[in-house]
Amino acid sequence: MITPFPEFNTLDFPTPSRESLDQAYAVIGESLESGDIASAIALFDTQRRAYESWSALVELRFAQDTRNADYVAARDYADTLTPYATGLETDIKKRLLATREETAKHLSAHVLSLWEADITTFDERIESMLAEEARLCAEYTALLAAAEIPFRGETHNLSGIEPFQQESDRATRHEAEAARWGFYEANGETLDRIFDDLVRVRVAMAQTLGFNSYVELGYRRMRRTDYTAADVARFRERIATHVTPLVQALLQRRQLEMGWDSLKAWDEALVDPRGNPAPAGDYDLMITRAREMFSRLDESGEMAAFFAEMVERNYVDLKNRGGKAGGGFCTSFSTQGTPFIFANFNGTHGDIGVFTHEMGHAYQNWKSRSQPVIDMLWPTMEAAEIHSMGLEFLTWPEIDLLVEDGAGERYRRLHLIESLCFLPYGACVDHFQHEIYAHPDMTPQERHATWRRLEQQYMPWRDWGDLAYPAKGGRWQAQRHIYNSPFYYIDYTLALCVALQIWLIAQVDAPRALDLYRGLCEVGGSEAFCTIVRQAGLTVPFEDDALAEIVHEAEQMLMM
Repeated sequence: MITPFPEFNTLDFPTPSRESLDQAYAVIGESLESGDIASAIALFDTQRRAYESWSALVELRFAQDTRNADYVAARDYADTLTPYATGLETDIKKRLLATREETAKHLSAHVLSLWEADITTFDERIESMLAEEARLCAEYTALLAAAEIPFRGETHNLSGIEPFQQESDRATRHEAEAARWGFYEANGETLDRIFDDLVRVRVAMAQTLGFNSYVELGYRRMRRTDYTAADVARFRERIATHVTPLVQALLQRRQLEMGWDSLKAWDEALVDPRGNPAPAGDYDLMITRAREMFSRLDESGEMAAFFAEMVERNYVDLKNRGGKAGGGFCTSFSTQGTPFIFANFNGTHGDIGVFTHEMGHAYQNWKSRSQPVIDMLWPTMEAAEIHSMGLEFLTWPEIDLLVEDGAGERYRRLHLIESLCFLPYGACVDHFQHEIYAHPDMTPQERHATWRRLEQQYMPWRDWGDLAYPAKGGRWQAQRHIYNSPFYYIDYTLALCVALQIWLIAQVDAPRALDLYRGLCEVGGSEAFCTIVRQAGLTVPFEDDALAEIVHEAEQMLMM
């Protein structure tokens, strides 16, 4: 049985203030001073859950309607208050770590290692810088959400233009890409200015905190405790060595199949010679079919019941609309133990991918809701993405339900190809960020040139033709993570390397793969990334042969 969720529209978390936070943390401090470590930890966890639930709801409402003045004001308020709350939180972590022997009786070594990273990322001297960083990220999000792209007599937002970028007609794809990049070019100076300011404030924070560069601070903010930038660099090299040649071969074959004289950037999104498979139908049909899919996948009935509860209690927002922030994500309200998924359906096969992806996040968060402290509800991001990408592959046996009639096998092939194509792109995004923060004084023109150089390194087939803005290196400005979540991107490639291992297992033993996946979800964030992977009996992506079997099996399947 699934414990009923509270109706989403009834959620209303108290709005904190500096005064209310001071009072709450004073009580925690009193427990520490009296030597009652267990009570202090419990009170601390309760306070953090309350604050993060309120903050998540504020962020979600803003994403749902970036034009709503009340939601904008609430987001602005949260942006200024959160650094203050972080300061209070950091002080308690420091005090608990100062009594580490006693604290270790109540918290795992992994949680303590997370806290050791956390306390190095904040000082009251950077409070105003954090507020400025949040303001700039909100400005970027609102700018993209407000996009109005004219195309063949109609106006579309960035999600709405995507279906035309996948049309079978080549001229339509080219025209749609030109319209899309016209928006970025028209706003290029603003986008460059926002990112300039973000780099400036992030570097200033790193310097204030005593780091040699923002790269070091960025890794600490991502809570990466069991691998380094050097490990990531070697992983990127393996992608360029092993995956890039396979993707290039796949694209060359596609060019021949399609009869194109050359491969252009606007051709890459059309993966299937018969046209990319479309979803089975409209939103209502997709929801109905998804319930059936989860019923068939999981004989225990748990997944289907969980999904039904999310739908019935309105914990999904999947329809594209004006003013809604782009992209997709999963958030949660830890005081309730309930996740929420957000996306922008636009009638392409991407609807299926984003739905199964975000449902993987939601299922994991719900499965690990009983973990003892808030730090263990979500894993660090590279581990969290295993659950999202893992479910994308585990739904393969029943994915026909979500795809147009007769296109299930074509969708599976497309999904695998797109997954492989993503690895070089993900490595490129990560490498770009390392270059940017290693050389923070780059001009906007130098940043664009750096992207174009790395794009050619990881994706040597990429030819932008007459699309001048991305041809000069402007493609990175469409990647929201680069602006809003620095260094959060290699996580997807690391997780994909693990998810593809689950895919390999599922090809020969689907029940075993689902059991393995369920176990990974229950673990939540109780351990660091490499430990989680090893305990599941899988290969850590940083190991030399991690990509070898995946590439071999994918090549056998796709190049026959």
